Amino acid sequence: MLLCLVLVLAVLPPARLLLLALMDLPAGDQGAMWSMLSNPSTWRATGNSLLTSGLATLLSVLLGTILALLVTLTDIRAKGFWVFMIMLPMMIPPQVTALSWLQLSGPGSALLQMLDLAPALGSPQHLRSWWGISLLMGIQHAPLVYLALRSSLMALPKELIEAARLAGASQRDVVRDMILPLCRNGLLAGAAIAFVSALGNFGIPAMLGIPVSYYVLPTLIYQKMADFGPDMLADVSSLSVMIGVVALVGVIAQQRFSANMPLTGMPGRPLAFSLGPARWKAELALLLLVLVIVVVPLIALVSSSLVAAMGVPLTLETASLNAYEQIIFHQSVTFRAFSNSTLLAASAALILACLCLPMGYLFVRFPSRVNTVLQGIIDVPYAIPGVVLAVACILLFARPLPLIHVTLYGSLGLILFAYLSRFMTVCLKPIQSSMLQLDPALEEAAQLCGAGPLRRLRDIVFPLLAPAAFAGMLLVFLIAINELTVSALLWSAGNETLGVLVFNLDDGGETVLASAVAVLIVLMVLVLMLCLSALGKRLPQGVIPWRN
Repeated sequence: MLLCLVLVLAVLPPARLLLLALMDLPAGDQGAMWSMLSNPSTWRATGNSLLTSGLATLLSVLLGTILALLVTLTDIRAKGFWVFMIMLPMMIPPQVTALSWLQLSGPGSALLQMLDLAPALGSPQHLRSWWGISLLMGIQHAPLVYLALRSSLMALPKELIEAARLAGASQRDVVRDMILPLCRNGLLAGAAIAFVSALGNFGIPAMLGIPVSYYVLPTLIYQKMADFGPDMLADVSSLSVMIGVVALVGVIAQQRFSANMPLTGMPGRPLAFSLGPARWKAELALLLLVLVIVVVPLIALVSSSLVAAMGVPLTLETASLNAYEQIIFHQSVTFRAFSNSTLLAASAALILACLCLPMGYLFVRFPSRVNTVLQGIIDVPYAIPGVVLAVACILLFARPLPLIHVTLYGSLGLILFAYLSRFMTVCLKPIQSSMLQLDPALEEAAQLCGAGPLRRLRDIVFPLLAPAAFAGMLLVFLIAINELTVSALLWSAGNETLGVLVFNLDDGGETVLASAVAVLIVLMVLVLMLCLSALGKRLPQGVIPWRN
């Protein structure tokens, strides 16, 4: 039964998309695939995707490497705070990130006008360009590189490092000649997953690119869906296969590098190079970086939500909470979007926790080639771009379900199915990590006392895994409640989500209202992350991604 559920959630949507592509091949130059391949807009969007994703990956690698080396290997203070702030850009939804930077840099920025630094009215918004998209995606995905490299740094063979130091090697030589070469696979794995994430990012290219007709593959798919022509499904399916193939190449590369990541260092405390008198300079540099990429854009977002309209300077006289009042008390779509997102995220988190608890136990206690393949299959829906999964779900449920003759198309049920498919691996990883650290002797002792398999699961295994399962639920809830990439293609009137609400408000010119909603979303993200951090003190290492 469990295997069937995994296959339905993780295999059916991509398989349906692939089947449609294979059925289109015999049509040759008359088919949708050939039509897309011969369309100049397809190659233009493909080039834009590769350019922005490649540049974003370079920036992510640069930022992630510097932050990982500085926070993991040195004796800087308040490491927990720095790790939390480093992870924050990844947890903030991409559409909110784009909106905050737009409110920071444009001529209508309330913050810049308050400081008398705003460009002249009518000046172009330079972030709406290939480099603006690359910059913001690079910042948002830098934590992925940080996490991958940090895992390698934590497992360094410390005896080799200490031997090099005793032989007279300086800290700089050790980092350059030993640490970076040893962590090469971790760095490459982080770069691969950052590239795949940038390739599938919808929120940032949509907010920055669509207004100036700069399309990447995810936004081109969205535009094709919005046009709703007679060949719409065939066209978006062909585009989805194209971006899916590119993404899978990146996923395979990431998995190969990750498989070669484990090092064989001796257990003990992680390395902590002494920065000496330069420590305060390093901490100041970290503070400035956090201010520039996290704090100041959020201040600009808050400032924009406190004015009556864009272009109005923020002063004590003009500041008001009218946008929040309008959003909370007078906009029915706001309550509906909050309700829909909360319901979808909570349902997905609860269902996945129930599925992943037994799965985590089976994968760890009964390792086999089949289980290894299943784990790889579960990773696929999260690894491929969200627009690809959304198109696959549309194709899968475009017709009523057999036997019961009920359709999920255009309903919250379709979005829930997509969330279950996409976020299963997010919930499974913490449970599996905790299960790996669970001593089998507890189950063996219970078995000797006559406890059967179900009794051991009920009384020993599941209670011990409950904190990790709760952490997995919070992670799924945190990511799903702000999700846009999947729901942007699956929502319908009355089924809006928070991500769709922010995007639609900004697209409709209601930037102040969009900023107010975005501020509420950021506050919710902060509260959930703080809850996870507090819970992390009671969990095994590795369950909470940003736990230091």
